[in-house]
Amino acid sequence: MDPDFVTILDGSTFVTSGGDGDIACSFEEPQGFFYRDTRFLSAWQVSVRGTRLQPLSTAQDDYFAASFFLCRHPEAVNTDADVSFIRHRFVSDGFHEDVVVLNHSPRPIEIVVDIAADADFADVFEVHDGGKKQGEHYRRRDGDVLVLGYRRDRFVRETYIWVNVPAEHTESGLSMPVVLEPHGRWEACIEVRPRNGTHHTVSARHGHASAGCAEPRMEQDLESWIGSAPRLETSWRELEDVYRTSIVDLASLRFYPEMLPEHSLPAAGAPWYMALFGRDSVITSLQCLPFLPELARTTLHALADRQGTTIDAFRDEEPGKILHEYRVGELTVFGERPQSPYFGSADATLLWLVLLDETIRWTGDQRLASDLEHTARAALHWIDRYADHDGDGFVDYRRRAPTGFTNQGWKDSEDAICFADGSPSVLPRATCELQGYTYDAKRRMARIAREVWHDDGLAERLDDDAAALKVRFNEKYWLPDREIFALAIDGKGRRVDAMASNMGHLLWSGIVDEELAPAVAERLMAPAMFTGWGVRTLAETEASYNPLGYHLGTVWPHDNSIIVAGLRRYGFDEEASRLAVSMLEAAVALGGRLPEVFAGYPRSLTEVPVRYPSACSPQAWASGTPLSLLHCLLDLQPDGSQSRRGVPGSIEHLALVER
Repeated sequence: MDPDFVTILDGSTFVTSGGDGDIACSFEEPQGFFYRDTRFLSAWQVSVRGTRLQPLSTAQDDYFAASFFLCRHPEAVNTDADVSFIRHRFVSDGFHEDVVVLNHSPRPIEIVVDIAADADFADVFEVHDGGKKQGEHYRRRDGDVLVLGYRRDRFVRETYIWVNVPAEHTESGLSMPVVLEPHGRWEACIEVRPRNGTHHTVSARHGHASAGCAEPRMEQDLESWIGSAPRLETSWRELEDVYRTSIVDLASLRFYPEMLPEHSLPAAGAPWYMALFGRDSVITSLQCLPFLPELARTTLHALADRQGTTIDAFRDEEPGKILHEYRVGELTVFGERPQSPYFGSADATLLWLVLLDETIRWTGDQRLASDLEHTARAALHWIDRYADHDGDGFVDYRRRAPTGFTNQGWKDSEDAICFADGSPSVLPRATCELQGYTYDAKRRMARIAREVWHDDGLAERLDDDAAALKVRFNEKYWLPDREIFALAIDGKGRRVDAMASNMGHLLWSGIVDEELAPAVAERLMAPAMFTGWGVRTLAETEASYNPLGYHLGTVWPHDNSIIVAGLRRYGFDEEASRLAVSMLEAAVALGGRLPEVFAGYPRSLTEVPVRYPSACSPQAWASGTPLSLLHCLLDLQPDGSQSRRGVPGSIEHLALVER
């Protein structure tokens, strides 16, 4: 754990602080107490009469709890500290902090413990991108409770702070007089509760100075969650730690969407993406299906509930489209950002259809196909009616509002879809993986139409569409001089010739002709693409390559998990095992947790995977990556109510044993 930055979280609630437990940030820094897209505390400091404490150590007790050990600064260099502090903190719908003060001297001590508290109530987009508040801040005393508030027209957010010992309310927060007998002890419980339209209380159990008593809000506690997943037994002990970390991180990212308050699904990642996402939640659910299938059911229903119904350029909404992102903060409420929800994702709808079929294959729950038939048919209609803007027969995307995303595939940074010489492509862009997802979705929906909906006409049409798309795609996108598939076809009809990881997704979808697949596998595993830890987003031979470029040469774990599955699908077992093991080795080298993204340096150069600045960690589809890799290594396949399990030769004595 980074001693300078500590995050504890429980779904849509999280607290980020320094290693001393204090929150001290400017308007645009990510520290704070966040709840449902709003920062409810931007300052939180414990001091002795304004003098900050000296940090000693930090312990992450659980994903939702941490402890901070500090002391009062000694008066001189060679003088022992006489007072120490322990801060136990945990989150639920709010957060709770127990403060313990210990006197280590043989004499009584009187001190004043101050808690400075402030809240800027910044929208998460304001924290990330900058901005200026337009409403009114206020603070008041409500009995024993300190209330920090913000009001802008109908939008009201308040933070309630309560302590269980006598405290004086000051301009900056609370002051508590402390009298310590020789070798004595003093303790206080502090609760911080957000008001987000209605009052919310901390629903965790707690005791004075006992973070070990804390429990998150989740209906299913952590041990039950871990117990619901298969148990991993392997001689590679570090892999067991990676596996457990992934399961725990997925637990930490669970939240209950308002449309399904009794069921959880994964938020995309901390700290910026603790919300409902289309693409991220679907891919994470696909990764976890053999291990934690309940995530898929909730994801399918939650996204179906917010499916597009109208044409709205500001939000890139179209009938049948699956959302990209759903937020509830101030900027969204006042229409200054489109995430209410925002639909600027060309692949979420396609991947939702893939997840629907794959969930039925793994769970045998054909009722899902009946319950979600209207959503699925609307999604299929969106593909045929709205997803091809230039009429060339390929799914593409274009931005219709200045606030929308320029790129609407998973590589959504501005410069991600470029030519080999570094020149930019133009909109609309038909990236190659969108065609693979479309092919896969239509093949899968043909099966469901035939076997569940008993609509043979639709099934035949979908099969014909998929077969015709496969022929057109392999003819149009294949670049014989480079022996790769084009990254995209742009708005001028040009084939974007950069060598990128997207072609690994084509193997996963099954759209690649068998005779072309060996060349794709070879390119993916060549030094220009494969770092020794994973496959880069962009080959180092391309002009725009940058090992620290967000989508221009970095390594994304989830991207690699899809590539491994694609290699496996086409029978490249040796390459799939090599890539999977390398990615798991990267997880071990990074302390057991794969981040959202890491640098694309060659393994021979750095010898360790190099962290990427500002990468989310934990991040849902990175946490799901080890599960997906194990799925492929073990060749797990649904077979009625049982799964076929094979033991690969690349890892000795690997087995999954169900509890």
